[in-house]
Amino acid sequence: MLATGSAGAALTAIAGPTTLPAADALAASERAGSRYFQHGVASGDPLPTKVLIWTRVTPTAASRPGSGKGPRAHVTWEVSTRKDFRTVLRRGTFVTGPSRDHTVKLDVDGLRPATWYYYRFGFQGTHSRTGRMRTAPAAEATPTNLRFGVVSCTNWQAGYFAAYRGLAQRDDLHAVLHLGDYLYEYGAGGYGYGQGDVDIRTHDPKHEMVSLEDYRRRHAQYKTDHDLQDAHARYTWIITWDDHEVANDQWKNGAENHQAAEGDYHRRRARAHRAYDEWMPVRMDGTAALGDGDRLYRRLTFGRLAEISMLDLRTYRSQQVATAAPTPVPAAEAEVSDPDRTITGDAQMRWLKESLARPQPFWKVIGNPVMITPVTFAQLPADVLAPINDVTGLLPHDGLPYNVDQWDGYTADRLEVLRFIKDRHIQNALFVTGDIHSGWAAEVPYDVGNYPLGGTGAVEFVCTSVTSNNLKDITGTPARTTSLAVEQTILANNRHIKYLNFDDHGFSVLDLNAKRAQMDWFVIGDRADKDTPIRYSRSFISISATGRVKETDVPLHRQKPGQS
Repeated sequence: MLATGSAGAALTAIAGPTTLPAADALAASERAGSRYFQHGVASGDPLPTKVLIWTRVTPTAASRPGSGKGPRAHVTWEVSTRKDFRTVLRRGTFVTGPSRDHTVKLDVDGLRPATWYYYRFGFQGTHSRTGRMRTAPAAEATPTNLRFGVVSCTNWQAGYFAAYRGLAQRDDLHAVLHLGDYLYEYGAGGYGYGQGDVDIRTHDPKHEMVSLEDYRRRHAQYKTDHDLQDAHARYTWIITWDDHEVANDQWKNGAENHQAAEGDYHRRRARAHRAYDEWMPVRMDGTAALGDGDRLYRRLTFGRLAEISMLDLRTYRSQQVATAAPTPVPAAEAEVSDPDRTITGDAQMRWLKESLARPQPFWKVIGNPVMITPVTFAQLPADVLAPINDVTGLLPHDGLPYNVDQWDGYTADRLEVLRFIKDRHIQNALFVTGDIHSGWAAEVPYDVGNYPLGGTGAVEFVCTSVTSNNLKDITGTPARTTSLAVEQTILANNRHIKYLNFDDHGFSVLDLNAKRAQMDWFVIGDRADKDTPIRYSRSFISISATGRVKETDVPLHRQKPGQS
């Protein structure tokens, strides 16, 4: 029996060959099952012998998400290496009900490493659509390469999810990394498309989500998107949250978008985390069970080639410093370097150091919700800055920060991470990041004021947003006009940043092998067009053990097997 929490039980057995309907009858069953399985299927957090699977059943018309209504339901599940399920390897029954919003989430174990499987759910004689999932390589395996889709910042009101369509149409990924802002909390008209905040699609509920019902309904709405459903069904996902899963610019005791009239912040966050646990294919506190904790930071190992450490940079962080001018105007507040302030929290910082120090993974990939690369102005070398601050205490450690909501607002934590990397001679630390609605490729220097002489501790690749507004959208100016001047100013003041795109939306593809890490950026056309085209944009690589970034004119889809 698999542990799935007090609200459900999953019975597991090894089954022999089974005679099942032909393909056309199977498709008919899936179409009929769409009445009960309206929110698709998903898998997540792949381990060598275990993958988590998820769905939501709607047993009656009254069992709407967030309603708290409806009967207990017995949902069957099956796993096979065959899409027609003629041989079922694992099967069971999961009992769900209104206490968990009729969601189904469980771990399927006893699987083979580095293997594709198919899975589906059943109810009232019908089946859900079929999902596809892949286990991670065995701990001692040496895969030739690993390839991941990379996405973040998916705002329903700001447009259609063409980036998810692009991922679902690919057949070369091992998994998808989602780096936060899977959904947004705003009400209708609060944060939409472009300068006018137009709602291409309106949120449900129409008000800002605050209650448990609100969060459940919003999760449910996002999972009715067909492109999102296709991407979940196609690949196993590895996900972390940023701020909008609760409220904008959240920190451990509050958020910019939480007011006293909305009640106690910690209760609001607990409701948001509960709905997230119910509706997302992630293990919290290391299990698929509900109610056993809300720790989301975790490691996933892919043989000897890579380990992915997914961070939570909201739940434990200190409050952002109050700046005299709004972002992105550079801020001179010295509090950003206060060693008593943290973005990770003490326990997660220790855990992150453990991840970086682990000897076996070749690439130490950090799933990073907010950018760690310094983006600063008026940098001074550390040996010059220190005596100035001994007298004045006025200057942040890494110059004037551009955005104090990211690691630039918590420079003591960043310095601690980089010193640890330097002292331990750690190589191939790779931060893969979302949040900032733009594409970046950068080196993370030990001392930004002394770059490039002082060396670099890591590399960072940042993906664009799926739909959330970027600079051209906010300013209402044409692409490659206003943004060009801003990009050039940032690049001129930050020589360690090698690529910056403030104009486009889309997704990225990250490929790892023993020679290099490569990120390709793909961009979409108009977010308001459901069928908008998708095109390849740029590629950047980091050769292993160099801590450096450079552009390449050989994108992944043009490479021959084994080429780097």
